[in-house]
Amino acid sequence: MEAGDTGQPLWPIVIYAGACVTLAASMLLASYVLGERHRQHATGEPYESGIVSTGSARLRFPVKYYLVAVDFVIFDLEAAFLFAWAVAVRQVGWTGFIGAAVFIGVLLVGLVYLIRGGTLDWATRGGRGYA
Repeated sequence: MEAGDTGQPLWPIVIYAGACVTLAASMLLASYVLGERHRQHATGEPYESGIVSTGSARLRFPVKYYLVAVDFVIFDLEAAFLFAWAVAVRQVGWTGFIGAAVFIGVLLVGLVYLIRGGTLDWATRGGRGYA
């Protein structure tokens, strides 16, 4: 079986994929067969660091918490994009520099919007527009 116009055989990939599936299935089967079976009531109860939980795990967080979490994810991903740009800065030249500058500009506009909206201001109750 050939892989098309590259001339490389396809059988090594098929063998590798089969070995991966076989390994995963054998690990799952071994853990099922060799694993312990507990039937005590306390086994199914959650605990943290040996401390039995008290109260409900369903806590209500303010909307501000989720806004800051989403903002963190957005601004954390930009670091990954800028790192990739920094690795290839010589290959992309001025076009890449201009693109990165526009990208950073858009991020700065977003940061100013968040600061003016009060999302990052934890000292006051509610902020402007994010109650």
